Amino acid sequence: MSKKIKTAFVCSECGADFPRWGGQCTSCGEWNTIKEVRLGTAANGRGNQAAGYAGSLSEVKLLSEVNLLQAERILTGISEFDRVLGGGIVLGSVVLIGGAPGAGKSTLLLQAIANIADRNISVLYVSGEESLQQIAERAQRLRLPASNIMMLAETSVQRICDVMDSIKPQILVIDSIQVMHTQDADSAPGSVSQVRESASYLTQYAKKNQVSIFMVGHVTKDQSLAGPMTLSHIVDTQVMLGSTDDARYRVLRADKNRFGSVGELGFFAMDSSGLKEVKNPSAMFLNRAEIPASGSVVTVLWEGTRPLLVEIQALVTDCQYGNPRRLAVGFDQNRLAMLLAVLARHGNIMTAQDEIYANVVGGIKVTETGSDLAIVMSVVSSLKNKVIPQDVLFFGEIGLSGEIRPVANGHARLNDAAKHGFKKAVVPKANAPKHKLADLRVYPVATLAEALDILADLG
Repeated sequence: MSKKIKTAFVCSECGADFPRWGGQCTSCGEWNTIKEVRLGTAANGRGNQAAGYAGSLSEVKLLSEVNLLQAERILTGISEFDRVLGGGIVLGSVVLIGGAPGAGKSTLLLQAIANIADRNISVLYVSGEESLQQIAERAQRLRLPASNIMMLAETSVQRICDVMDSIKPQILVIDSIQVMHTQDADSAPGSVSQVRESASYLTQYAKKNQVSIFMVGHVTKDQSLAGPMTLSHIVDTQVMLGSTDDARYRVLRADKNRFGSVGELGFFAMDSSGLKEVKNPSAMFLNRAEIPASGSVVTVLWEGTRPLLVEIQALVTDCQYGNPRRLAVGFDQNRLAMLLAVLARHGNIMTAQDEIYANVVGGIKVTETGSDLAIVMSVVSSLKNKVIPQDVLFFGEIGLSGEIRPVANGHARLNDAAKHGFKKAVVPKANAPKHKLADLRVYPVATLAEALDILADLG
């Protein structure tokens, strides 16, 4: 009696599973994207499928008996890359790096493995999209040492694992996971089932043989990773490489990391010789105009494990039509609307009849609430046409009752501001340092009204 083939209905856009076919995916809202796929067995004789992504079966242990040895890491020689990874590459880990076409994913990985291979660590670069000649030309253009990098043009994961069994590499690069295929799934390469089964197959191999794998992933039109959502759950680390408004710069962000902090940022500059590290990203985002203008305010964010100085600009203008527009670029537009309501209620500054445009200079995305005070101050500065001196910065979270709440790592933010030449800082009262900082005068505030009073006195 033949074994019954197991199938599932999966959305090709978001990877959501359904018990039966439907016209619309209830997860992402797309129409006619639910396809029937065959469920394969990723192990294919290399291990028990019940072992899961870990690649091996384990016994029950007490938590106190678990080995607490630090995971061994391999440095890539690119400090910004190592920072995002949590301090280097962990042996046996699987890293998924995504980004738009042309962002520099292959370039970054080629530079990293060239540094690693130069230290006599065996690496294998598997290309399923570009020819080996194209990669060799890129390495020559970037002037990278290529004598120790092993190359393979292949798209079958079974064949790739057979090659690894013979040459025993410590680092593997898959470029890209969307073109890989496994013989256990009948669908075409790039489909949901093929991406899931191929990633599962390679992940089990990595865990079982302590091989570190980098997988390059494509993105969809909304800049999210293509393929099933399961792909993000399988890997240990997921990083995204994107560009800022200035096409010369790239930002690498960790969206998931089992071996480090999430939200860590790495900054690079793209030139003819590849991706170069930006050691002082605050200077990159603080390239301000020589003549001060109203509506421009500097704040200091906390990204991952370091502070980052950025400029926030606001433009308040008379409404030319019946419905005033609010536009926020670089942070949540709903939060801007909330801050304007707090400003009206607790600052007695009405903006209901004005159009307001707010922007984070440099194209960086602000996700923390520590920029609230700077956003409000930039709006007030533009509304009253008051120029804020360029040596003043603001940070702090604003509550709905008008209070200024403290933020994390306040002392480190102030120290970084002082290093960059700032002379005055308006901060939450709870973040005020116990001892005076050299060359930096701190104005602690507890309410929005106090901050507005200080703003009126600055000049």
